[in-house]
Amino acid sequence: MSPDFTTTQSGAPLASDAHSLTTGPDGITALHDHALVEKLASFNRERVPERNPHAKGGGAFGEFVVTEDVSRFTRAAVFQPGAMSEVIQRFSSVAGEQGSPDTWRDVRGFSLRFYTTEGNYDIVGNNTPVFFIRDAMKFPDFIHSQKRLGGSGLRDADMQWDFWTLSPESAHQVTYLMGDRGLSKSWRHLNGYGSHTYQWINAAGERFWVQYHFHSRQGVERLDAADAEHLAGSDTDFYRRDLYDAIERGEAPIWDVFVQIMPYEDAKTYRFNPFDITKVWPHADYPLIKVGHYTLNRNPQNFFAEIEQAAFSPANLVPGIGISPDKMLMARVFSYSDAQRYRIGTNYNQLPVNQPHATEARNYQHEGSMRYEFSDATARVYTPNSYGGPEAEPARTAEGSWETDGLLMHAAQTLHSEDDDFGQAGTLYREVFDDAAKERLLEVLVGQYGALTVDRIKERFVWYWTQVDDGLGWSIASAVGAPVGAPVA
Repeated sequence: MSPDFTTTQSGAPLASDAHSLTTGPDGITALHDHALVEKLASFNRERVPERNPHAKGGGAFGEFVVTEDVSRFTRAAVFQPGAMSEVIQRFSSVAGEQGSPDTWRDVRGFSLRFYTTEGNYDIVGNNTPVFFIRDAMKFPDFIHSQKRLGGSGLRDADMQWDFWTLSPESAHQVTYLMGDRGLSKSWRHLNGYGSHTYQWINAAGERFWVQYHFHSRQGVERLDAADAEHLAGSDTDFYRRDLYDAIERGEAPIWDVFVQIMPYEDAKTYRFNPFDITKVWPHADYPLIKVGHYTLNRNPQNFFAEIEQAAFSPANLVPGIGISPDKMLMARVFSYSDAQRYRIGTNYNQLPVNQPHATEARNYQHEGSMRYEFSDATARVYTPNSYGGPEAEPARTAEGSWETDGLLMHAAQTLHSEDDDFGQAGTLYREVFDDAAKERLLEVLVGQYGALTVDRIKERFVWYWTQVDDGLGWSIASAVGAPVGAPVA
């Protein structure tokens, strides 16, 4: 055994750096995984007061309208035929800080809240349908690799590619990032995705797996790399300005809302793990189903109060909607709310932008910092009590559920027949990117290689892209004068 092993903050050895404790490879994440909770809780408290990832962003308010009938899949009031709900949307960059340029190459955060009659429902995703990792145990490490060196305070290409090339599951997302999705023309010209798999429950109690897609009616358009570099110096708030000005001009952007629906039993035998956030569900297997559309037509009156203090969380669910065995999602349900309590305050949900707008909060949570809403002095602050007051009604919740084998372990996900890390990234490159997009990707990757200084990371870089597509790997190697071979550890 090596004397250089990872420990908790108290010095105890860790069982795993990469896998959280779950009931079986695809089961429920255990809250008593103290190493995971410590790692996420520590990560959530690294920045004061800006968000750690997704610090730079902007947004607006609007309305969502259901135009189709998907009631056979979910009883959620927000998705019933003809329903209308107020929404708030926040767009963001992932890696940059508050003052960073909008037009740096990055994944764009795509957070959407529906103020429904059954409570607030948040979908917290990106402008890509996949993510870099599939287990939240690696999330703080991923974000650290995209931030700045402790000594120089500078971002570093070596540490970014060191992490990515040692985490092959990142290949699908990194292919998106290095392609045209990494530089959008504006926030108005990008699609959004819930990324995770969620569960829908209908009025009869039948369960379905669901993924969300938000398609921009403005089109999906890229920003030329040279223009992005110019804007980074001339207008660091270009995306924020573009959205605000468009709404002020009356050019309200619109997104059409679609879902993919997978029958509950299909997930057990599907050819790859449908809860793996590094994968997409092929539309040939599960076609898009239209739900409705939403329009952003109102700018915030106060950016700080209504956008900066907007606190989204996947834990904000409503009756008829639940989560799935997605390991990233299960941890985010804890992590996002925990980060908001630290970043904004214990009672952040009492701020106007975070309160339910179409219903009201009723519970026995009591006191704490920033408490400015309170019940009548005669009201009890505990339950059960014999004085009256709200009581839980399980029939209202329609909670999601799934089977699990029950054995706690640190393990990678269950491998299905077509589970691998590079397959869908290769399909994206070969079948989705046109020739011009492939040329742009090659140009970006050659530039990325040129920023590397460590030989072993350079070798892994060429290996990584060769696994995505053999021809792409050879093209990179030829352009930079590098060999193609096995990676160096």
